[in-house]
Amino acid sequence: MASRTTPKARSGGADPGAGDPEPAEDGPPARAEPTSRRVVDAVDHYQRRHRWVGFPLAVIYKYADDQGGYLAALITYYGFLSIFPLLLLLLTILSFVLHGDPGLQSHLVNSAVAQFPVVGDALRNQVRPKGSSAGLIIGIVGTLYGSIGAAQATQHAFNKVWAVPRNERPNPIKSRLRSLILLGGLGLGVIVTTIASGISSGAGSYGATVGTGVRIATILVVALANIGLFLFAFRVLTAHEIPTRCLRLGAVIAGLGWEALQYGGTYYVSQLKGSSAAYGVFGAVLGLVAWIYLLAVMTVVAAEISVVSQRHLWPRALLTPFTDDVSLTHADERSYTFYAESERHKGFENVDVDFAGPPAPPPPAASEPDRPD
Repeated sequence: MASRTTPKARSGGADPGAGDPEPAEDGPPARAEPTSRRVVDAVDHYQRRHRWVGFPLAVIYKYADDQGGYLAALITYYGFLSIFPLLLLLLTILSFVLHGDPGLQSHLVNSAVAQFPVVGDALRNQVRPKGSSAGLIIGIVGTLYGSIGAAQATQHAFNKVWAVPRNERPNPIKSRLRSLILLGGLGLGVIVTTIASGISSGAGSYGATVGTGVRIATILVVALANIGLFLFAFRVLTAHEIPTRCLRLGAVIAGLGWEALQYGGTYYVSQLKGSSAAYGVFGAVLGLVAWIYLLAVMTVVAAEISVVSQRHLWPRALLTPFTDDVSLTHADERSYTFYAESERHKGFENVDVDFAGPPAPPPPAASEPDRPD
């Protein structure tokens, strides 16, 4: 199997530590750089030396290089298809299991739809816990189709973000088995977090007193559970060539981001209480799509942060996404090398990457001599 290659030549310009070239003795003086170019060079030099600017910029460039918006859109499509069948399946199971305890059943339903604070009220009104064999079958089929599609799309996104060569990615059968494993693990995790949230929020209905400390502890437990679920998802859906330690940072960011999205959505809904009914079904559908898309973008960005951090893909050249007339950094060259090698389809296929530097600017046009009359 071919090993990863490294850039052969340093792209245009001298190394930052090298001395300035000696000026030419003959010829016209060099033209002064325009003010805009000097400003861009100063900003570029600053972001290369300061991590707090260079690192986020590298994450943004990596997200753009990987077409993260399209990856998130594909996850959103399948995620949207799986939401209602998943809730139908969950509520049908609760109807069978908790048939004799409608109070606890109601609290668990509220906790389940609370996972989607932007459209939770609409989902609570549209999907009701009525146990039936038809609902169970429809829920299982719809959930499998949408959830496997979402897992496959997320798996593709992670492999693309980590630039895993195509020949090292799981084959179609193994990738779907991984998706099924993910669905089983996430299903158990969601049930646990839903029960924990439901017991905490509904304990008062049964005469129990829940103090502030217990509520804070419940929030922390749920947050840790979400981080664990994201780590599990990152591990299952990413090729085994990527060590688990490289996935921890992304899992923590995704878990905390999920909690922030929930609380942010809850606050947003509280500000629109009086006008939510006017939007009706269309508002619920659009809100659900936007909510899933934000979650998908947050997940992809969390993976991008892990890649940039673990592979040291920063600082990037400021103008590298916009022009070829740029002096690439070592991080630029490593990034473009990974992109090229990710398209390797066979283990005996060799991918060689070389950077020759930007083309030299054309010389100024010489004036034509006067022709004799």
